Amino acid sequence: MAFQMGRPDEAERIASGVLKANRGNILAAQILGRALLMQNRAEEAIEPLRRAVKRSDDANIETVLASALIATGARDEALDLLRQTIKRQPPFLPAFAELGRELGKGGAFDEAIAVLEQGLALAPASPDLRMTLGHLHIKRNDRKSARALFMQVRAAAPERYDALVGLAQVMALDGEYVAAADLYKRAVALQPDDALTRINLAKCLLELGDRAAGENALRTAARATPMTGRAMTALAAAPHGRFFIRPSMALKFLRGE
Repeated sequence: MAFQMGRPDEAERIASGVLKANRGNILAAQILGRALLMQNRAEEAIEPLRRAVKRSDDANIETVLASALIATGARDEALDLLRQTIKRQPPFLPAFAELGRELGKGGAFDEAIAVLEQGLALAPASPDLRMTLGHLHIKRNDRKSARALFMQVRAAAPERYDALVGLAQVMALDGEYVAAADLYKRAVALQPDDALTRINLAKCLLELGDRAAGENALRTAARATPMTGRAMTALAAAPHGRFFIRPSMALKFLRGE
């Protein structure tokens, strides 16, 4: 419950206590590993997860270990582990998604797509695999395939957040800014704190010539400090945006000063 409620430090404390009493408790090792990953402490997560993997044939634990290995730079070991994990029965779908994503990040698109299609052959209705495959198609500029996958997911769950954002991204790439803006607005209503989605909404609004609404969306997004640079770029790049000679002036504008 602590983990599910977003309290990884408390989940870590409880799971560590369980493991001290019973080092073979696989669930405690899994929760400890995930809690440490949530706190950006992947190196600390590896050892308890390795011990758990040796004691079990649990695909879930193997997938969490692979995530920790990737986070610490041991990418090849993680890929080898995931390739073994997807062979397990019954199939563990998150392993297919993790392997597909990581292969895609490395540019191995053909293998990534093959892995995800293999997973979908086993579980045709999996929305997570469809979403992951759709984003890979975007990277390959196969927007038609990506659109079809995102629409399938959205047909099953009309207000699913990542499906709204994914389909909006494809529509924006295809120049369908009105439809994309509508989807981004729905997404923002669901998750108001997602600054990146606000920036993408702003880009569509600026493309449509709605400068006031677009700039307002950028100002809201720029309140999240890591997004300030993206907001500045979006403001300058749009055909109906604004250009500032000095970044400090753009920052003042976004802050409403």
